[in-house]
Amino acid sequence: MNSLTDILFSNVNITLTILVIILIVYWLVTMISGIDFDLDVDVDIDVDVDIDTDVDIDTGIEGGNIDFHDISNTEINKEDIIQKKRKPLKWWQVLLIYFNFVGLPFMFTFTSWIFIWWIMTTLSTTITHSISSNFGFILMLSGIIPSLILTKVFTTPFKNFFKNLNQDGDTPIDLVGRTGTSLSTLRENKLGTAEVKAENKNLTINIKSLNNENINYQDRILIIKESNDNSFYFVQKYNN
Repeated sequence: MNSLTDILFSNVNITLTILVIILIVYWLVTMISGIDFDLDVDVDIDVDVDIDTDVDIDTGIEGGNIDFHDISNTEINKEDIIQKKRKPLKWWQVLLIYFNFVGLPFMFTFTSWIFIWWIMTTLSTTITHSISSNFGFILMLSGIIPSLILTKVFTTPFKNFFKNLNQDGDTPIDLVGRTGTSLSTLRENKLGTAEVKAENKNLTINIKSLNNENINYQDRILIIKESNDNSFYFVQKYNN
């Protein structure tokens, strides 16, 4: 009978076990010290949202960088738009969206996935006595897709919770009546983004033109009201 240590740090399980330990340390340090782990990532996404769930996304990574303000709270949204040339949806974009790496804080979903994958691998290799065999490695690799499916099931109920929080985990700031700068070119019913300064923070929000008025990149905008589903703001040009 193998001890727990032998199982967790066996040839098959050691990689996932170390990943889990690193993630636990990461969350502990983040919670205790409040340290921000920043990565520079610029993701350009062109999204065309219809009334149903049809979404057309164009993502291009410029210079190989992606900007997460706080990696533990970063949420990559389908509506975070900087309009560029339109391309077909890539396979990895489909996977990120489907398995909730998009729409929830990335590190929350990633941690959930690694933990679920680790539990599945540990249990299956222990039951089959394959903690150090080739069959154990096959079990570990074959657990990627099932663990992603379970991660989607586990994380989906959290969408509404995170939707009502801003990136710092606080109650959202009231932005109605504030001014900002458009980061997109809006035409008719297109969805775009704008930068707004509120309470000494630079916030990026989703916007639509209130009366289908054309709004250009870098135009000053005035926030008129929030949408019924709280996913974007209606704005109009602001001439001061």
